[in-house]
Amino acid sequence: MDEGFDERHGGIRMQGSRYHRRMKIRIALLLLCLPLSACARDCAPKVKDGWIRLMPGGMPMQAGFGRIDNHCPMPATIVSASSPAYGSVELHESKLVDGINRMREVPELRIAPDGAALLQPGGLHLMLMQPKATLKPGSRVAIVFKLKDGRELLGEFEARKPAP
Repeated sequence: MDEGFDERHGGIRMQGSRYHRRMKIRIALLLLCLPLSACARDCAPKVKDGWIRLMPGGMPMQAGFGRIDNHCPMPATIVSASSPAYGSVELHESKLVDGINRMREVPELRIAPDGAALLQPGGLHLMLMQPKATLKPGSRVAIVFKLKDGRELLGEFEARKPAP
């Protein structure tokens, strides 16, 4: 092809080899990006070492702890949690403010790529309220975490007595 006027390519006729080379590069770049975005979409954080601290006397709330690992290339944001074993599940954080331990609900929890969120006593944790049945040590409870992108993450938590 000669260079000159051609309406099909913005008014300029491209040399055949240069035009095709650019198109091949664009297609190759597009094909390289597709698997990465598909992998990122299919990748999900994982709940590990989940446990629930049982309180004496049948208290109407318990606390959940564990670790949520995000080995994905994209951040993950948890926006809510629920469980068929509880009337309500909320993500809370305890902080020492002016010498007083204060607890507040956390509206969302962002976990960086290759990061983790630690749910532990005295820090970030789950508040498990209105248990629907009495749990015994060793009982297993499913907790579903809803991600900002609409996906759900299932975690298994084991009920334990508090340490003496």
